[in-house]
Amino acid sequence: MKKFILKVFIVSAFIGLASCKKLLQQDSLTKLDESAVYSDVNLVQTSLKGIYANWLNCRVDEQGTVLMMGTDETQQGAFQMKTDASKGGLDRYDGNLNSLQGQITTQWNLRWPLVNEAAKIINGLDKPGLVPGSKAAGVVGEASFIRGFIDFELAMYWGSIPIRDLSRENTLGLKRQPLKDVWAFIISDLIKASTLCPQTNAPGRATSGAALAMLGKAYMSAPESTGLRDFDKARNCFEQMMGRYTLVPYQNLFDYTKPNTVEAILEFQYSPVSPNNNKVQFQIGSRAVQNTFGDGCYFSGYDKIVPTIHAYETVANGGVWEDGDLRRDQSIRYDFSYYGVTPTYDIISWEGLGANHDELNPHIKKYEDFRTDSHSGLGYNNMYNSGKDMPVLRLGDIKLCYAECLNELGKTGDAVAVVNEVRTRAWGGTLPADRAWTAMSQDDFRTKIMDERIRELFAENWRKIDLIRTGKFVDLVKKYNKWAAQSGTIQAFNSLLPIPDSEMKLNDQITPNDQNPGYK
Repeated sequence: MKKFILKVFIVSAFIGLASCKKLLQQDSLTKLDESAVYSDVNLVQTSLKGIYANWLNCRVDEQGTVLMMGTDETQQGAFQMKTDASKGGLDRYDGNLNSLQGQITTQWNLRWPLVNEAAKIINGLDKPGLVPGSKAAGVVGEASFIRGFIDFELAMYWGSIPIRDLSRENTLGLKRQPLKDVWAFIISDLIKASTLCPQTNAPGRATSGAALAMLGKAYMSAPESTGLRDFDKARNCFEQMMGRYTLVPYQNLFDYTKPNTVEAILEFQYSPVSPNNNKVQFQIGSRAVQNTFGDGCYFSGYDKIVPTIHAYETVANGGVWEDGDLRRDQSIRYDFSYYGVTPTYDIISWEGLGANHDELNPHIKKYEDFRTDSHSGLGYNNMYNSGKDMPVLRLGDIKLCYAECLNELGKTGDAVAVVNEVRTRAWGGTLPADRAWTAMSQDDFRTKIMDERIRELFAENWRKIDLIRTGKFVDLVKKYNKWAAQSGTIQAFNSLLPIPDSEMKLNDQITPNDQNPGYK
């Protein structure tokens, strides 16, 4: 939205920007009747492709890092914290985290056009007599998956949100709906998607396996207050789909020569060719490296987001990493040497580094793309062109979710065995006896699985959701995020983000009185 600002994706002639309310009232620029357009499965497939293309923007450049800020896993770099107080609020959880915060507004506005367009597709095609397996049913399934997935994110980050069901628009309007209704709607969408999505699809598009994976996550994550959290239903969802996928060597997951492995459930498709690149290396690389070697070094960048000490240190030094875990060096860069030269801080000393400098501390490595390096011979020659695919859903994540469900159902022994499957892969296929998880209490498992999810899923955009759904958000962020610990201002209400001021100004059904508690 621009608060419900919509971008319509049917064809280029339909694309426009306006408030949801205005767009719903405006005539099609092509003079085609909108109901006729959205009831034509061939025309609507163009719209669906547009949604997928625009969904990628949620992970591009800075937008791919904003919702990873402010956790116990990743935080903003020191230079950014010194120079941008507004964005610094995303880690300090101080007064700068408010309804005027620009990055939060962008995250909100990126998602609502996708939800609204998916709602139009569903409303146009999901009619009595829809035949499972038909072209129309597949389109409805994919649109339901996208709406369900993005509503899941919106509800996790903002709580109660509007429900965009156009068949009930006169009743629902554009106001925030009760949390139980929101989560029931998310679950309903994902159930429909699991029934109607194809079992196989083009890379980057939804399948029934992806829908079942997200449905399981929804059952795990629905706030307890809704009465919809159900670990047994989540377990059942995961059991229905896990057998379709296979764990691969961990390094293959982030090898640009091996996209869409048999572990991938849903992977966002990028390339180093503009405009299909994700540009994320600009955000995660080292400024000291950039100042030393230039943009043509594939791991240079601007330290916009870096690992916390907890996420890059060894267990012996208070971090998560155990000796021999191969995921460590695949996930995090420790060595900044480049063709025999090791950069130092001298080249950026003019900035007044102070005690908090971190430009040569460990950095995120997963998305480095050597194709952009000046030595690759491919001619891209700028880390800004980084274009590795990004995992959205993969089997390693779902196995750990499944293990959580088993633990919550009192089957901790079985849960331990599933985690050891994932850990076996992390040790190259043979898990040393002293690294295997053994019998433990249900509470001990709940604690240990949080570190295991950092090791397996570092910087894959699930950490904040994990912290919120488990109720560990404040405690772990306060303990391990350097900036939150220094400010000491994080509070329970910060587990939700503020509703953007622009939404409240443009949508008369969401007013300042509807703001999330604690925010202005």
